[in-house]
Amino acid sequence: MNTVIAIIKSLRPHQWIKNLFIFAPLIFSLKITDTALLIKTGLAFLSFCLISGALYILNDLMDLAEDRKHPIKSRRPLASGLLKPAAARSAFVIFILAGFASAAVLDRNFLFIVLLYGALQIAYSLWFKHVVIVDILIVAAGFLIRVVAGGLVIHVYISSWLLICSTLLALFLVMSKRRHELVLLEHNASNHRPILKEYNTHLLDQMISVVTASTLIAYCLYTISEETVAKFGTRNLIFTIPFVLYGIFRYLYLIHQKAEGGMPEALILRDKPLLLDIFLWIVTAILILNFR
Repeated sequence: MNTVIAIIKSLRPHQWIKNLFIFAPLIFSLKITDTALLIKTGLAFLSFCLISGALYILNDLMDLAEDRKHPIKSRRPLASGLLKPAAARSAFVIFILAGFASAAVLDRNFLFIVLLYGALQIAYSLWFKHVVIVDILIVAAGFLIRVVAGGLVIHVYISSWLLICSTLLALFLVMSKRRHELVLLEHNASNHRPILKEYNTHLLDQMISVVTASTLIAYCLYTISEETVAKFGTRNLIFTIPFVLYGIFRYLYLIHQKAEGGMPEALILRDKPLLLDIFLWIVTAILILNFR
């Protein structure tokens, strides 16, 4: 039983919130009320959770030595010794095969994109995590792939605006996480993650500033673009901008004033004002797009 609990923890269920990006194409396709598509997207979400969970186990196996030196990651089942490497390897095989099998049943194109995601994550663990800036871009690409996967599984057109905004938001989250690692680990940062010696808080603050401004501008332009108005038949998406502004500013406040940002998925669930803001943005967007 202890091994089962350790395996479940190693799948990092708290990080599955990232997979909610899969629902973005459904929400913005005006088909959120289509039960069949909602169920299919939900199944795609579960499939992606199996695959991403398996890859988290693989990542823990590959980073075992570094994680044991980390003040927080050392508590993970593998790093702490609660889960044996042999059991972790078996769990990885079972969950990755289950994830790919379920993806194949859902849709061939969806299977292709999750295979791409898996290959990219493995390549990141082996090579790209050691390449400055590219490491950030690859992690952010994982969020973008989730959005694309959500569109492919239900066969809907994905707006270029949605892809741009998703990419910029992902970069914002990933850079914020890198900054938190530098602040948390201080002089020992490069011992845990060698690539961190190539960064400093000043550089990351500059990069975060660029991405923050770009994200806000891109979203504002998206809400008022002729393509958006023609597609949705409304100009009212502009009323969702205040939620985006507050959400980004709140996140920046938590990063700089509360030294947060290391685990975006946990922070979103833990910070009630931010969670409420996201909920209100989703509800407002759904009402505007589907009940015009």
